[in-house]
Amino acid sequence: MAQRRLLEGLGVTVAEENSYRALLRHGPATLSELAAETGTSAAAIRRMLPRLEDLGLISRVAGRPLRLVATPPNVAIDILVARRQEELTHSRAAAALLATEVADRGGPHPEEVLEVVSGRDAVARRYLQLERNATREMLVLVHPPYAVDVSDDRENRRRAARQGAPTRGIYSPLAFEHPGMLAHTRRAIADGEQARLGQVPVKLAIADARTAILPLVSDEDRAVESALVVHPSALLDALVGLFETLWRAAVPLRLSAETLEPEAWPQASDAEVLTLLAAGMKDDAIARQLGLSPRTVQRRVQVLCERLGARTRFHAGFLAAQHDLLD
Repeated sequence: MAQRRLLEGLGVTVAEENSYRALLRHGPATLSELAAETGTSAAAIRRMLPRLEDLGLISRVAGRPLRLVATPPNVAIDILVARRQEELTHSRAAAALLATEVADRGGPHPEEVLEVVSGRDAVARRYLQLERNATREMLVLVHPPYAVDVSDDRENRRRAARQGAPTRGIYSPLAFEHPGMLAHTRRAIADGEQARLGQVPVKLAIADARTAILPLVSDEDRAVESALVVHPSALLDALVGLFETLWRAAVPLRLSAETLEPEAWPQASDAEVLTLLAAGMKDDAIARQLGLSPRTVQRRVQVLCERLGARTRFHAGFLAAQHDLLD
């Protein structure tokens, strides 16, 4: 059975790690003995010798014939980690210098502003990467179809546990046609998301106002097979501006846990029905989201319309928003 690689992350190749570990097991050894232990040739070990010494994994024992001894693991690992940290420091400094060269030429080229991601899994990974790396704020326009499975409870718990950047989300009424979306949104709000309901012309996610991702093709009936990633540019500024405009026009989305007192009105379930009415959703769609029968929803809508003095379903949603029952 192949050995598990332990030093790959520190820049050590398979052959180098095998030689080092063989020397740890065998103790001080000649080139021939180490070659026999690793199943390779003495010439191959000799060619590898300068690199192993440079990494600090081995040293030579004085005398003839040439004998090699492994550096104790705690010392060797410290050397490798220090070396990698030094490389990372140099890389960060190099990135800063390279950024000045981009600035000197007058900004990024068009091909550096836009990035095309192809494949459903690749799009999902890219979105989750943006979400994980956001530190200041995530802005999201929620509209089907979805790149990430919102019904995956395990992934949802992992994402909530990461406690990423604060999120503001605007949900399309069509978003709640998806089974389980209401429960997913309720969890997101409980975790601190600010959610509103409004018109959503396109799926969109923006991380820290520096990177955005949106579908390359808009089709409500098909999964997201390709997406466009937008880096700092006038286009990204326009997408941020679009979100803020839609945010100001959207209605606050109230989806709280059912913890209100029985005498209170509207109760949590009533507030959810009003919110979905304001979104223009039909009784059947509301029933699916709330786990009720269409007849029960029809009766509840009728009662809510009577209490609000509303002439129509849409009027009930409008009055609920006007009276701050959705906020």
